[in-house]
Formats: sequence, C-alpha cells, structure tokens
Amino acid sequence: MRRYSIFALARNARTHHEGWVEAWRSPAPKPAYDIVIIGGGGHGLATAYYLAKEHGLANVAVVERGWLGGGNVARNTTIIRSNYLHDDSAFLYDKALGLWDGLSAELNFNAMFSPRGLINLAHDGHGMVELRRRVAALNLNGVAARMITTAEIKRRMPILDCSPTAANPVLGGSWQAGAGIARHDAVAWGYARAADARGVDIIQNCEVMGIRREGGRVAGVETVKGFIAAKRVGIVAAGHSGPVAAMAGLRLPIEAHTMQAYVSEPLKPLVWTVVMSPALVSLSQSDKGELVFGMGTEEYNSFSQRGSLTHIEYVTQKAVELYPCVSRLKMLRKWGGIVDVSADASAIIGKTPVDGLYLNVGWGTGGFKATPGSGHVFAHLLATGEPHPLAAPFGLERFHSGRVIGEYGASGSLQRYK
Repeated sequence: MRRYSIFALARNARTHHEGWVEAWRSPAPKPAYDIVIIGGGGHGLATAYYLAKEHGLANVAVVERGWLGGGNVARNTTIIRSNYLHDDSAFLYDKALGLWDGLSAELNFNAMFSPRGLINLAHDGHGMVELRRRVAALNLNGVAARMITTAEIKRRMPILDCSPTAANPVLGGSWQAGAGIARHDAVAWGYARAADARGVDIIQNCEVMGIRREGGRVAGVETVKGFIAAKRVGIVAAGHSGPVAAMAGLRLPIEAHTMQAYVSEPLKPLVWTVVMSPALVSLSQSDKGELVFGMGTEEYNSFSQRGSLTHIEYVTQKAVELYPCVSRLKMLRKWGGIVDVSADASAIIGKTPVDGLYLNVGWGTGGFKATPGSGHVFAHLLATGEPHPLAAPFGLERFHSGRVIGEYGASGSLQRYK
C-alpha cells in the first residue's frame, strides 16, 4: 500500500498537488480480461477486491462510465444495519455488518465506520407489533436486537419529541447496537486503492454501450474506449442495471427511483445514534457535525439525481415534527441517488440466461449497507460460476418459482409501494 508522510502533506499544502501520487492507476483498457465488472460503485469495487484477495484473480477490469464516487455509493444516507425480517436477508446483511467492523484495517484506509447504534421508532399499535415481530425474527437468526421503551429512546435522543401530544407519538422502538454509519465516498476510495494494489484495472470514463454475445454466451463489452473481451461479465450498475441488462436482451423485474438526502449546517455533537422512523424520516450526524436527513423514494420512475421539491417539503416537515429544534437549522445541500427496486424489494444476485453473464442488482435502499457482503458473495459467483450459499436464495429464478423475499417493510422508504 502507498503511504504518505507528514512531509509530503506539508510539501503539497500550498500547491495544486501537481506532484501528488495517485491512489490508484488510471490504465487504458487491455484487449481482454478474465472478468469485466460493469459499475465502479461500492459493490463493483468490493467485488473486484475480493476477486483478487479471496480468489487470486487479478486479470479483472472495473469499467465505470463516470468517476469513482460519483454514483450511488456517495449518494445515500450512509446508514449501516442488518435488521431485516426474512432469514435470507438477515444472514446476508449480517455478514456485511461483520465485514464493516474490520474494513478500515483490512483496506488500510479509514472508511470511518462508526457503530453508534440504530433506533427504529413505532408510532402506532401496528408499528409496535411489526417491530416485535422483526426483533423476534432477528434474535432467532442470531442477530442482536431488542425492543426499547419510550423512556430509553428519549434518553438516547433528547431532541426527539416524545410527548403524548406529538404529531407522531413515540410508543416504543427497537435497538440494534452494532449498526451505525460510514463515510460513503471513503468506502469507494478504499476498495479502489486496495483492488488496484492487487492488480485490478479500474477504468473510469468508460461507458458501456453494448454487451456482445456469441453462440449463446457473453463475449465482452462494447465501450466508448473500444471492445473489451471477457470470459465473464458482472452487471453491478445500481440504478442503471435495467438499461445495461437490456443491452444483452434481458428485461429485469426492477424499477428505478430517485432517493434524496439532505445535509444541514454543522453543529456540535447532538445526535448520538441513528434514528429511523418508518415512512417519515431518518436522522444521523456525520463526523463533520452535519445532520443527515433522508427517507422516502420519489413515487415516479426516474434516472434523475435531482428529485422534486415536493419531497423536500415532506422530509423537512416530518423532521421538524419529530425534532422541533431543527426548525432553526439551515440546509447546506441535497443530493439524489438512483435506486433500482426489485419486485420483492430484495437484491438479485445470480446467473442469467446468457452464459457467463451475472447480475448483482435490485438492492433498492439496501445497497450501501450491504457493500462488503455484496462484494464478497458476488466475487464468489464470478470466480466459481456458482452462487455463494448466502446469495443462493437471491437468484433471478425466484420470480418464476414464487419463492420471493419480500422486504418492503425493512425500509420505510419503500412502504408506499407495498
């Protein structure tokens, strides 16, 4: 790994960093690779890293149409958790949560993972029943979670309006201590540097224009930088997975929606944990002191990274209802990420009818938190041609068999599509 001394930092402090050593190479694409990964977000970069580290496969290219950190990996609310209802989801997300814990040390890059805990709120009787059901299911699957009272919630989140006359009464909640947040773009940079150090080619500004098929199997990808041959191709293109898969003649059971997040001016430490309120708003505080608000995807299909003013009004209204003191804050910026939501709100990880073409798509609002686990299991699939045991239930064939993994309730962001 490349290291920078304090002298290098001082030397470049008054320059435009003309002599700064790049954290990863920017190579021209080779004519052919063993594996090409379409999508240089967190999942694609993590896949490349684990292909090299776990399977010894370095003749790999990651092709990204823009720049690293310009897509969904840096356009989310950074929340990491594993409190999913169904067994298959709980095992996969808890694997990811376990990998997050040692990720900075493994990559030798500070991903700023902060396991500060997560509160899920319930505002009515149905919400309490749902939380108890979820906590019981998690405990049966070995995932640590418990119910907490309104008094404990108020103690952990003093700025939350827990009064009986609140617009959204807080009846109780659930607590997952190992959940938290991480620095989203640092995750992309850390995986990129670590994959590059192991010989993976990361090719930015290399949009895929087509997927070539020969004799019923994939032959490579057509890009703006020319044709790149590959024995195996993995599609990990987040919100653009549908159009990319269509290049190979596939129509996936997914829809693209915009999901927005909002950041306030920085404050002294105020929010000590992560709080999620189903169908209302999520809240956390970044290490820079900014409050990060999110929740809710736009109802219409879109590939836009802007979103609508209606959504801004909705989120700010609910934020002020839950946390009255934030009404005095100024919002600094907002962003929108494109989430691809599958028909059952769970990821699609597996083979396609085209031999040598594989999918890792449809994560919806669960993408960022799953990054290490997603890369781990998808690398296994690309390396061996067979699904990892944790990913086996998430194949495309489940939509034919009817064995779906309905996780709309795992995120209040998606409950409106239930």
